[in-house]
Amino acid sequence: MRVAVTGSTGLIGRALTRALVRDGDEVVRLVRHPPRHPGEVEWDPARRRVDAAGLAGCEAVVHLAGAGVGDHRWTAAYKKEIRDSRVLGTGAIAEAVASLDTPPRALLSASAIGVYGDTGERIVDENAPPGRGFLADVCQEWEAATGAATEVGVRTVLLRTGLVVSADGGAWARLFPLARLGLAGRLGNGRQYWSFISLADHVAALRHLLRSSDLSGPFNLTAPNPVTNREATEATGRVLRRPALLPAPAPALRLALGEMATEVLASQRVVPRRLLESGFAFAHPNIESAVRAALAKS
Repeated sequence: MRVAVTGSTGLIGRALTRALVRDGDEVVRLVRHPPRHPGEVEWDPARRRVDAAGLAGCEAVVHLAGAGVGDHRWTAAYKKEIRDSRVLGTGAIAEAVASLDTPPRALLSASAIGVYGDTGERIVDENAPPGRGFLADVCQEWEAATGAATEVGVRTVLLRTGLVVSADGGAWARLFPLARLGLAGRLGNGRQYWSFISLADHVAALRHLLRSSDLSGPFNLTAPNPVTNREATEATGRVLRRPALLPAPAPALRLALGEMATEVLASQRVVPRRLLESGFAFAHPNIESAVRAALAKS
C-alpha cells in the first residue's frame, strides 16, 4: 500500500512508519516545512493547508498529529493549541482527501478515550455516549472534523487511544524514571482506572484496521484488561523490582498541574469491544506484560 502519515515523528507515528516499511508499504510523510526528501508532502494544519496533490495515489491516510495534552500546563492559550491542532488539522486532512478525483480508500484518524469523560468504575465500550469536560468536548469536535472524508465515501476509522505504555514517550516515559528510583506511587487515591495499550499492540491494531476494508467508525485502542492507577504503578514497580513509594495526593496534583489534574485523576474503564470482535489478538493484554515489553525496548 501507499500510505500517507501525519505525526510521523511522534511516538506512535515513528513506530508505525517503521512497521509499514517492514511490511513493504510505501510511506508518504506529511511535514510542516518544504519537502526535503522524496516521500514528503507539505501541510500546515493551523492554516488548514495540505498539498493534496501529494496524496494522489495513496490508498490510505493515517492522521496522528496533534499537540501533546500533557506537554504543558493548561493555560487558556495551550488549551486552544490542543483543540486547534486536532480540529483544524483533521479538517484540513479530511478536506484534502475529499478533494481528490480518486480519494484514498481509508482515513484512520486519531482520537482518544477522553471522549467518554470520567466513567468511574463503569465499563464502557464504543457504544457509550460522550462524556463531559474539556477533553471530551475536544474529542467530539476532533472526530466530527473527519466529516468531509466520510461524506465522499472514504472508510473512516476513529482511533480512540488509551494510555500508551512505552519508555519512549507518553505517560509511562515519565513514570519509568521515577519508578526506577522507587518514587512512582499512586496518584490521588489510586482507584481511578487507567485504560492502557502497549505500543506494539497499538501499531499492530493500526495495521489491522488499515487492511480490514469492512471496518469503520470508532475503535477503542486499549488493552482488554484496564487496571487502576494503583495496580499500574504496583505492576511497574514489580517489573523493575522497586517499591512503589511516595504517592501524590490529589491536592498536590491540583496545585502542580492546575486544570489538567482533573483528567489525571479521572477514571476511564474502557474496553476494546469492536477490536476484539474484528478478530484482533493482543500480544500484551495485561499491564505487567505491557510494561515488560516497553522496558525490553528501552
